[in-house]
Amino acid sequence: MRCGDAEFIDVDGLDALFRALSDRGYRVIGPTIVDTAIVYDDIGGTADLPRGWTDEQDGGRYRLVERDDDALFGFATGPHSWKRFLHPPVQRLWDAERDGDAVTVRPAAADPAPLAFIGVRSCDLQAMRIQDRVLIEGPYPDPHYADRRAAAFVVAVDCGTAGGTCFCVSMETGPEARHGFDLKLTEIIDGDAQRFIVSAGTEAGRAVLAALPTREAGDADLASAAAVVDRTAASMGRTMRTDDIHGLLLSNLEHARWDDTAARCLACGNCTMVCPTCFCTTVEDSSDLTGTRTSRSRRWDSCFTADFSHIHGGSVRQSTRSRYRQWATHKLATWHDQFGTSGCVGCGRCITWCPVGIDITEEVRAIRETAEQ
Repeated sequence: MRCGDAEFIDVDGLDALFRALSDRGYRVIGPTIVDTAIVYDDIGGTADLPRGWTDEQDGGRYRLVERDDDALFGFATGPHSWKRFLHPPVQRLWDAERDGDAVTVRPAAADPAPLAFIGVRSCDLQAMRIQDRVLIEGPYPDPHYADRRAAAFVVAVDCGTAGGTCFCVSMETGPEARHGFDLKLTEIIDGDAQRFIVSAGTEAGRAVLAALPTREAGDADLASAAAVVDRTAASMGRTMRTDDIHGLLLSNLEHARWDDTAARCLACGNCTMVCPTCFCTTVEDSSDLTGTRTSRSRRWDSCFTADFSHIHGGSVRQSTRSRYRQWATHKLATWHDQFGTSGCVGCGRCITWCPVGIDITEEVRAIRETAEQ
């Protein structure tokens, strides 16, 4: 990045960014603290950001702790991903009403306002790209996702803090945001001084940036931004070797490690709910007591439920062992065959939010170590 490609703003400039997006009609979504976790929700300005807070994460463990500075983005990832806004947990598809012999069907109304995402990490940018491949570029595009995605404005943030369960370096998805954003920020704190290096990735981003009170970034600013990324890359909480993972998993479908994992797994589906790339859904119909009104909705589902693979005669994957194996091998191996990339971005959410702390990086490592003996 050359100096002329980047500028910097202070905290007031960041508030100006929020106002500029709001003035353009966007619903601004960003990180904020709710119920002792950092989640993504509606925000109005920097006062709503988790100033001075970070997160400690490990297998089955998440805690907020105070930092020794006023960083606004000094944390890794919480339980939410941007999937919940682009591909929401419940999506009304249509409503129908009967009046005598006439039936009127109304498709679900479009969202009232486009979304602006503040603080999107590189791993989640890659997750969006993966869901684009599944939900837009496939033979049966999802119009609800496509409309939200096309209208969204993305403000990325380079990671300045690696979580205890992060392994984005292994998956080549971070910690630096390189594409998929309209604007990108890198937060730099030097003592009491706080600023953000900002660069645009699209024409829409350049138009918003032109409305902000900026100053051109110098070589020292860019060096500081690079140091933030380098420090984060060197402090990943987890690693995963991926060069042989496709063949490794598919040649070890009967490995004893799957039994060991199943003995600990609760089949709760938490890993699929927090995963930013899982896209499985089911469809539900409901009607009122008079039988004159009905609706169809789509909701998230999980391959960890027995009903998910139920067909005539019963469930295809009846055991927890088979369901965990299906999830892990699809995510890391057969996703490549189906969509051309890995289905994992190394965000570590599945490890942190597993109630018993099952660690997908450790499961792969255990299979590799015994397979090589």
